[in-house]
Amino acid sequence: MIEPVTRQVRASDGHELVGRFFLPDSAPAGAVLIAPAMGVTQVYYADLAAWLAARGLMVATFDYRGIGRSRRGRLRDLRADILDWATLDCAAVIDAVAAEAPAVPLYWIGHSLGGQILPFIPNRDRITRVVTIAAGSGYWRENAAGLRWRAWWLWYVAVPVALRLVGYFPGRSLRKVGDLPRGVMAQWRRWCLDPEYAVGAEGEWARARYAAVRTPLVSLSFTDDEFMSARNVASLHGFYTQAPKVMTRLRPADVGERRIGHFGFFRPRSAASLWEPYLLPALTPVAPDTGTN
Repeated sequence: MIEPVTRQVRASDGHELVGRFFLPDSAPAGAVLIAPAMGVTQVYYADLAAWLAARGLMVATFDYRGIGRSRRGRLRDLRADILDWATLDCAAVIDAVAAEAPAVPLYWIGHSLGGQILPFIPNRDRITRVVTIAAGSGYWRENAAGLRWRAWWLWYVAVPVALRLVGYFPGRSLRKVGDLPRGVMAQWRRWCLDPEYAVGAEGEWARARYAAVRTPLVSLSFTDDEFMSARNVASLHGFYTQAPKVMTRLRPADVGERRIGHFGFFRPRSAASLWEPYLLPALTPVAPDTGTN
């Protein structure tokens, strides 16, 4: 297994993030950046990152500020929201990856939240292709049926009370999502309570940002996802009105799996059933357009 190199990545506001770079044995054919789901640390993606690096791709993982190895000091003192994660953190890591592998295509793998925040990243034009994994809108009334009553309790009871009393969201103690900065959880709550998610909660400027994305996009979603329903997935990707899209929705039985869910794609057992046939083709280097027939 390829061992990662840990690196400090400094955002434009001076905040330091921790990233891990998985380097192939030879010159990379492409670079991959894995953007985490809400509350998920980069360690969760290490198996996939190492697997891709063994196939000739340079892969980077990272933690948003306040999460995992990028957490500094008391979480209640951190002033950050989801847009900071996109405009500052993701932008800084994209620059770092592009500097590490400047002459190859850059691919974005966005797990859940990582597939939602792409439009807000100022330097997303560096990305050659986007792959979203289990990414949907998050609007609670359209969540998978088994999640809705828990989502109601989370958004209308647990989050308002916790943010008021603790100053951040103590998700680890509550066994919900994970510890999150106050601004992140408050903004995510607003998004999840709006039928149009981030677009509805943030306004027309956000709708325009989604519509401005023209990067080719591949969506992989799963019928047994305990969080994202088919409607959630369709709603989110419907905001990417100008991006060429390939939407693939898989049943576990169709790929020889008993369960995939919201997180199973990234487990090592998915290498033969999901990574090889569905992910790797999406990360094939794109030939430049020469303008000839």
